[in-house]
Amino acid sequence: MMSNTHPHKVINHCPRCGSGKFKGRKEGISFTCEECGFVYFVNSSAAVACLIFNSKGELMLSRRAVEPNFGMLDLPGGFVDVMETAEDAVRREIREELGISVTRSRYLTSFPNEYVFSGYSVFTLDLAFVCEVDNMRAAQPKDDISAIEFYDIMSVPFHGLCSDSMRNIIEFYIKKEIK
Repeated sequence: MMSNTHPHKVINHCPRCGSGKFKGRKEGISFTCEECGFVYFVNSSAAVACLIFNSKGELMLSRRAVEPNFGMLDLPGGFVDVMETAEDAVRREIREELGISVTRSRYLTSFPNEYVFSGYSVFTLDLAFVCEVDNMRAAQPKDDISAIEFYDIMSVPFHGLCSDSMRNIIEFYIKKEIK
C-alpha cells in the first residue's frame, strides 16, 4: 500500500503542460500525461553517507538540526548535487557539515531509503563511504547538524538513528569490516 507521501498520492498535474490528466503507471514508478504525452519516472536520488572514525576508532554520528527527523542521529553526508560525482559530494558535504576536509574515501555499500520531506517521499540510494579526514579536532557542527558524537561501533544506539538505511550501512560495516 502506498503511503500518503508517495509521489502517486502527491503529484496531480503534468510538470510540462499543467494538465490534470497525469496518470500513474508501471506499479508506482512512472506517470504519463494523457494530454501532451510527457512521461515522468519516479527515480532514486543519490545521497552519500560517511563513516568517519576518530583516533580511538569510534564512529562519528551527527545530530540532525532540521526536519525530517530533527534531533535524531545520522551519518554525516547528504544529497549528491546535479552533475556532481558521489566522491565530490562526500568532500563537499563533509566540508559544509563539519568544516574539515576528506583526505581519503573508499566506497563501502549502498542501501535504498525513503526520505519524507514536506509531505513528499523522496526515494534515495544512500551510497556509503569510509572516510579519513585532515583534522578531526577541528570538526564543528555546521549547516544542518547540531552536534557530533562518537560511539564505539559495537555500541551505536540504533534506536536513535534517523533511517533504516543508516542502520543497514553501519550493520554492513560491522559484518564486513570488523574482524
